[in-house]
Amino acid sequence: MESKKKCVLIADDDIDYLFQLRLNIEKMGFDVISAESQREAEKIIERHRPDLAIFDLMMENEDSGFILSYKMKRLYPDVPIIIATAVTAETGITFEDADDDTGSWIKADLFLEKGMRVDQLQREINKLLKI
Repeated sequence: MESKKKCVLIADDDIDYLFQLRLNIEKMGFDVISAESQREAEKIIERHRPDLAIFDLMMENEDSGFILSYKMKRLYPDVPIIIATAVTAETGITFEDADDDTGSWIKADLFLEKGMRVDQLQREINKLLKI
């Protein structure tokens, strides 16, 4: 009997990036649900539990990714979340150095820079899903 494919939710308001990311993750063997906005992603997570989520940090709001992570973890505490961002490249701000206070409200499991290599992304997804 074939096991069910794991499902990845992606939310990003950059349509080209979203399309490319979706293609790459489908090639890895996952089912993909995509959202083009924070609002659309919120509607999806209210009725569907993905196995993993990848959220853009800045969509309608500068902190859309954080808001989605917070809401997702309240509904599904065990679902791993990756925040993909270009913020470090644009501003120099990093999240690896977040102290314990900051880490308590930032609910993402991993921050990745946009433009990451596909093989790197696959390794991180597999690690989070324990595949």
